[in-house]
Amino acid sequence: MLDRRAFIAGIGLLAAPLAAKAQQAGKMYRVGWLATFSEPRTTFREAMRELGYIEGKTVAFEVRRSESRFDQLPRLAAELATSNVDIIVAVAPAAIRAAKEAAGSVPVVMSFWGGPDLVESGVIQSFARPGGNVTGVHMLTSELDPKRLELLLQAVPTAKRIAVLYTKPLFEPQLLFLRRAAPSLGVRLNVVEVDDGPRGYAAAFESMVRAGAEGLVVPASPKLFQDRKSIIPLALKYRIPAIYEWSVSAADGGLMAYGATLAEMDRQAAKLVDKILRGTKPGDLPIEQPTKFELVINLKTAKGLGLTIPPSLLQRADHVIE
Repeated sequence: MLDRRAFIAGIGLLAAPLAAKAQQAGKMYRVGWLATFSEPRTTFREAMRELGYIEGKTVAFEVRRSESRFDQLPRLAAELATSNVDIIVAVAPAAIRAAKEAAGSVPVVMSFWGGPDLVESGVIQSFARPGGNVTGVHMLTSELDPKRLELLLQAVPTAKRIAVLYTKPLFEPQLLFLRRAAPSLGVRLNVVEVDDGPRGYAAAFESMVRAGAEGLVVPASPKLFQDRKSIIPLALKYRIPAIYEWSVSAADGGLMAYGATLAEMDRQAAKLVDKILRGTKPGDLPIEQPTKFELVINLKTAKGLGLTIPPSLLQRADHVIE
C-alpha cells in the first residue's frame, strides 16, 4: 500500500522545481517581515522553499521587529515600505494596521489577524474581496475563545469563576465572544489587566487568587505569548488551571492549549505571498481561515495541579504530554 505521507512529500518535491521555473529568471524577491518580536518562522521559510523560493538565491527576508514596543511599528512599517520590498508579511493586528497605513501600493499579507472584526476595523472591504493592498489569514483567535473556555470547564467541571488575562494592545472586542459565552456555560468572568510594572504578572495572579479564580483563559496576544514562560509557572504556583492558544504553551508546561495549527497557517500565508509575487492583486484574494485545529493536554501539569483529566477529554486530544 502506498504510504500517504510519502506520496504527499513526493508531490511537494516535484512541485518545488516547477514553481521555481515559473518565477522570473534571476529574480530576487525581497519579502518584508513586520512583527512585534518574531522572525520568519521555520515553518513559513519551509513553506516558501516548497514553493520554489530559495533563501539567498530567489528570496531574501527584510525583518523589522519592534521588540514588543508597539509605538515603533509605524516607523518600522514605513522603513519597509520605502526599502523596495516586493511584499510585506505583517504578524498580529498592531503590525498589520501599521503595514496597511504605511505600505502605499506595496502588497501586505496578514500573518495572522486575530483582533476585532476586519471589516469594521477598516482593514478590508469584505472577506471574499478584501480590496486595496491587503489579504491574509484570519486565525479566528477570539472566535475560538468560547471553545477554549468550554474545554477548560471539561477539565475543571466545578469551576464557576474564570479569570481572563488582559494586556494591551488587546482590544475589548476581542473579549466579546468570551463575554457572550460565559453565561450559557454557567461561569463568571474576571478580566485581569496586566500592568507594565516589574510585578505585572505576579500582581495579576495575586488579584486572581483574591477573586477566587478557579480557572484561567489566556487570550491570543503577541505579548502574552512572548511572556508565556512567566505566566505558566505562576499558574502552576497558584494552582490555577489555564488554557492557552498555541500548542507550544502546553509543551512549555501549560495545562491545555487549543487553536489553529501554526504550521498550516504558515503554509496558507506562504501560498498567498506566492500568488501575489506571481501577479495576483491582494485585494482579489479572499481572506483565508485556518483549516486544522489541535488540542494539547499536559498530564504532568495536570498532576501538579491535582487534576484528573476526564478520559472523554483525553480521547479528544490530538497530543497528550506525559
